[in-house]
Amino acid sequence: MHIPEDLLYTPEHFWVRKEDGTALCGITDYAQGELGDVVFVELPKVGAKVRKGERIGDVESIKTVSNLYAPLSGEIVAVNEALREHPELLNQDPYGKGWICRIRCEDEGEWSTLLDASAYRKLL
Repeated sequence: MHIPEDLLYTPEHFWVRKEDGTALCGITDYAQGELGDVVFVELPKVGAKVRKGERIGDVESIKTVSNLYAPLSGEIVAVNEALREHPELLNQDPYGKGWICRIRCEDEGEWSTLLDASAYRKLL
């Protein structure tokens, strides 16, 4: 299981990378492994205002359906359209081509509520 040191994490197994004033987000390697083969991703809507912890979509695998929860409050400014045709990218490259969405964070203080790699490892 791969846990990059340069990312932040949520207890719901989302990773977050601060990039160009936004939060690039996706599910962790641990999460995709637990899900098994991903067959469908319901992406959040671009322009939607979300609150931290709010359901923003779903991931369906051969085993189960799991909710996706916003790691931060703000506006969804981009989604990974490639996941509509290729949901398996979540399994193949969860920290790269399998990203899910980009959020323009409205509360900078929320960044401090995310886990660093060490804390995420302890959670697992």
